Amino acid sequence: MSDTVKVDVWSDIACPWCYIGKRKFEAGVSAFGGPVEVEYHSFELSPDTPVDFEGTEAEFLSQHKGLPVQQAQQMIDQVAGIAAQVDLHYDYDALRHTNTVKAHQVIHVAKQHGKQLEMVERLFTAYFERGEHVGQDESLADLAAEVGLDRDEVLATLRDDAQLAAVRADQAQAQAYGINGVPFFVIDGKYGVSGAQDPAAFEQVLRQVVALRESTPAEMAEAAQRAEDDAAADAEVTR
Repeated sequence: MSDTVKVDVWSDIACPWCYIGKRKFEAGVSAFGGPVEVEYHSFELSPDTPVDFEGTEAEFLSQHKGLPVQQAQQMIDQVAGIAAQVDLHYDYDALRHTNTVKAHQVIHVAKQHGKQLEMVERLFTAYFERGEHVGQDESLADLAAEVGLDRDEVLATLRDDAQLAAVRADQAQAQAYGINGVPFFVIDGKYGVSGAQDPAAFEQVLRQVVALRESTPAEMAEAAQRAEDDAAADAEVTR
């Protein structure tokens, strides 16, 4: 069996907790120290969002969740503060809320060229920190070119929706797993971790997964039950 731990991550580019969770997961992987292979999968929090939403992020959140704008703004300020704790600088005044299905298609193109992780990071940065548009074909092609993808190939893919089936397949798998909030991490294809957990939690579960590989069936069952109980006790952190 390979020593590498495979981690499948379901997330959405427009999910503030997903970017925070990415940073915390990366810190956990660093502390773990072993080989980890990461693959990102598509999840749309708000698939009915227009490509060009006219309004502020607080106004969008107010409409989406049925909250007063002032309360929505308080939630935004809170998550921006949490992001700052992991050295992310969310600029909600510049943020351009948009539909993310096209961005997910670009991530699938990047995966084909071995640049998925770079593309995911660039899209998160574009959306939350730089006020760049991640919903329009031309702007997405520009962002893809920055990580070394062929701009014309990306543009043709977006115009033809050539990777839409791959996006829908990811979403179907999420539904099969019972994933209804992101970020969500599936480790070794067996163990789920929900939310932007602390780095220590990610480190611990990675170590537990490696230990389980060497356990007897009875020990595995006992450890799996403990992990399930721990997960049930944790509050899920989603958008």
